[in-house]
Amino acid sequence: MKIKEKISLEEVFGKEYKIRLFEPENNQEAVITHYLHNSKNGVSQFFKKDAVKFTKEILQNKFPQENITNLVAEDALQYGIFETFDIPFPPVETPKFKFIDLFAGIGGFRLAMQNLGGKCVFTSEWDKEAKRTYKANFGERPFGDITKEETKAFIPNGFDLLCAGFPCQAFSIAGKRGGFEDTRGTLFFEVAEIIKRKKPKAIFLENVKGLRNHNGGKTLATILNVLRNDLGYYVPEPQIINAKDFGVPQNRERIYIVGFRADLGIDSFKYPKPLKKKVAFSQVKEKNVPPTKYFLSTQYVQTLINHKERHESKGNGFGFAIIPDDGISNAIVVGGMGRERNLVLDHRIKDFTPTTHIKGTVNREGIRKMTPREWARLQGFPDKYVIPVADASAYKQFGNSVAVPAIQATANKILELIGITNDNGK
Repeated sequence: MKIKEKISLEEVFGKEYKIRLFEPENNQEAVITHYLHNSKNGVSQFFKKDAVKFTKEILQNKFPQENITNLVAEDALQYGIFETFDIPFPPVETPKFKFIDLFAGIGGFRLAMQNLGGKCVFTSEWDKEAKRTYKANFGERPFGDITKEETKAFIPNGFDLLCAGFPCQAFSIAGKRGGFEDTRGTLFFEVAEIIKRKKPKAIFLENVKGLRNHNGGKTLATILNVLRNDLGYYVPEPQIINAKDFGVPQNRERIYIVGFRADLGIDSFKYPKPLKKKVAFSQVKEKNVPPTKYFLSTQYVQTLINHKERHESKGNGFGFAIIPDDGISNAIVVGGMGRERNLVLDHRIKDFTPTTHIKGTVNREGIRKMTPREWARLQGFPDKYVIPVADASAYKQFGNSVAVPAIQATANKILELIGITNDNGK
């Protein structure tokens, strides 16, 4: 039997179909999309068995009168039975290296690595809305909870680079020097476990600047001890990298940790030097912003002013700033009043006083919050990057993401040392 009717993955994994056939938040869609993106290379073997199994289930549900065997399902996969939607960032056809994307968020690491000629062979992310954004842009559904062995089982062998923006967590350190076992129960342990099993040539970890002093410095000391002594990687001193030094108008400092497998003989590493390039907020500012959606009411502006004054009187300085066109943004953050911490002026609204969708009259100073697209640009995401989620989710996703240009500049230095050069990385 030959099945040649195309099937939409969007239909298959839509809400109605999922209720009938699949358990929520499982890895079926991840397996199939990863298989489809790796069907022409050796990596596909890690997904094939389950991809055939799940395809068989889908075909049996769609064609109940037909005898769907494993061979039929495999032929259907080879034929290209599933229609994949158009995506702005398809996989690199002739990759120069392979990488995995852990705690992937919305794919900031992936954008940087694909720009350098890399092929993502595994990705994981637990947040449902972030998965939606990731899939809309890369055509793959990330695998779920990386702490589960059934998820780790899908990670292929032979990739060159492990990328992870793992959360910062304190360790329960039993001895004088925290080691591998002391990190159990944390998400760093999951990263370390994968490094231990798969032994990639290089690793690239990103975290908040505060990791340096977290838990009195014990957290970072433990991480470095595990990477260097337990796992046997050369790890130079981590460095704080600021996004503003790499072409985006955002003062965003993050700690980068890189490492190289000991047998490669690498004993030195230089982080990328800041670009001699000034970028102002005007270069990312949107030109046509809906006045009733992003401009603040007079009452709300006053609330922000009062909020700032209260915090400043307590000496903590939390509040808001109005970013001038020739200035740069403070680090975009999530939670609470995060998206209102960086405000901008747009004087086109000066004589406009609508009341629709906001409480009260729009302020005549033209003060508004930044848009999700402006946050995307502040992180170095190109304009063709799709934002399929509501604004609240978009702010959270970009605020939690990495600054793509800074990641790319650092990754280029890593790749050079493991014998992979790329003219586009500079």
